[in-house]
Amino acid sequence: MAFSSMEEKALHGTTTVGLVARDAVVLAADRRATAGTFIAHKRTKKIIKVGDKMALTTAGLVADAQVLADWLNAQIRYLTITRRQPVTVREAAHLLSLILYRYKSFPFYVQLILGGYDSSPKLFSLDLFGSVLEEKYAATGSGSPIAMGVLEEGYREDMVPEDARKLAVRAVQMALRRDSATGDGVDSIIIDKQGVKEFSDPILP
Repeated sequence: MAFSSMEEKALHGTTTVGLVARDAVVLAADRRATAGTFIAHKRTKKIIKVGDKMALTTAGLVADAQVLADWLNAQIRYLTITRRQPVTVREAAHLLSLILYRYKSFPFYVQLILGGYDSSPKLFSLDLFGSVLEEKYAATGSGSPIAMGVLEEGYREDMVPEDARKLAVRAVQMALRRDSATGDGVDSIIIDKQGVKEFSDPILP
């Protein structure tokens, strides 16, 4: 299979976004899981918590994303115990990058956004080959071009967390209106120095 076909497969379905706000990271994702043109599930959790103050958004194959999240959780627990200090968001991103790169010949069909808070809020995007980029805002999935337009117009680095969450939710909701693989409402979270707060928003009329 050509690499371009692999990337296209990872892009198929869903919309997830992440952005860095003032003293927090915000992640948001829709809830629809598709199998081709079939809507397979309407309550899929596409934001997976890892560690105490980190989370992943997932676009691509659900099984691959779940395996990677479980592996990362295990690595975070192991390193935290053996080193007696927390794993940083940057370290977690590079752990994911290493395993994605190692299996690039038989890749995990995923696009990931990793957000979290250690000494400050941080956000990283990763593709199926292990490329890792630190971002102020990012979007993945088939609805990402629509979502990125909303983020680019509305994003400011000094946004308070709730305003940033509303922008992230609106970006996914706009994708929901035009991308058939995105739908069934929006889940979102705010991660700050206190921990993770979860939210759920309905479909806009």
